[in-house]
Amino acid sequence: MFTTFSRRTLILVSSSLVVALAGTLAAFRVTESHTGELPPAAAPATAADTDAQSIGPALNSRPGEVAVCTEPGEDEILTVPDPGAPDDGRPIWVRRPPGPDSADLPVLYLLHGSTGTHRSIMEADAGPLLDEEMCRSGVEFVIAAPFGQEIGGADTEWGDAVDGSFQIETFVTQKAIEAVEGDHRRPRSLRAIGGFSMGGYGAAAIPLRHPELYSQAISWAGYFRVDDPSGTFGDDPATVAADHAPDRLLDDPDVHDIRFMLIEGTDDRTPLQEGSIHGEARRFERLLEERDMTVRTSFPEGDHDFDTWTGTFPEAVDFLVEQWAAPDRT
Repeated sequence: MFTTFSRRTLILVSSSLVVALAGTLAAFRVTESHTGELPPAAAPATAADTDAQSIGPALNSRPGEVAVCTEPGEDEILTVPDPGAPDDGRPIWVRRPPGPDSADLPVLYLLHGSTGTHRSIMEADAGPLLDEEMCRSGVEFVIAAPFGQEIGGADTEWGDAVDGSFQIETFVTQKAIEAVEGDHRRPRSLRAIGGFSMGGYGAAAIPLRHPELYSQAISWAGYFRVDDPSGTFGDDPATVAADHAPDRLLDDPDVHDIRFMLIEGTDDRTPLQEGSIHGEARRFERLLEERDMTVRTSFPEGDHDFDTWTGTFPEAVDFLVEQWAAPDRT
């Protein structure tokens, strides 16, 4: 996203990206697989489910000694049936470290921006760069980036459309978890979500709306109030803000143990409908601190781009590993 454009203007660009996606899916050398329809029983975890599995075992950190140090992770594109996506299939880029999958291998879900796709994150070399951080930190994890656009090119805000035309939040919190984790369902403590720009908003809003699913969130260049140029959430500002604005979702007692890392480039002034992204991280940080919630902020030199964001991967991974390898997370 270019800082000289408004997000409303960029919706027109995203429409073209959605149309072009079908012609580019085969351009990458990754494993492609299509999952069948998920069973009707696949649904969000209940409080009873998550109470029993919210705290997984502490992981053994082995810097320089994990498998990804000698063998890169393997990329795969899963395509999950989902209405509102091109060809009724919603892709998910998954990168797994070498070796078998298991329920004690953390998963980091990553959400792209308003004009991007899961391919944008791949093309930024997120996979190899995060492989390096896994080797350095000694803790491996799965990376999973779903496709968050809809067939009409609206700015989805990673949400469920009020008119029912797409349900991307439901996809992320249900179908994506089912497809990526399968029979190795992770405990909440080993599941994190992050995102870039609009994805940074989603990475804050989704765990606050589903605290039973995620214990950590990283927002790169996110915003923490509703900025919904396509009207995904409806036209009642008060109701929309109460239900979807991260800065209005912090007083639920179930969210108070979610850990947040907020990253904002020093030169990032990407315009929103009101104001810009500049200052959003500091504003949300204060709200979290007022509630004694865990928050860490980083302000790297740079603008609204992956060069700025990927440069913070070392500190972002350190933040996640602090919990994943903690000896006592109760």
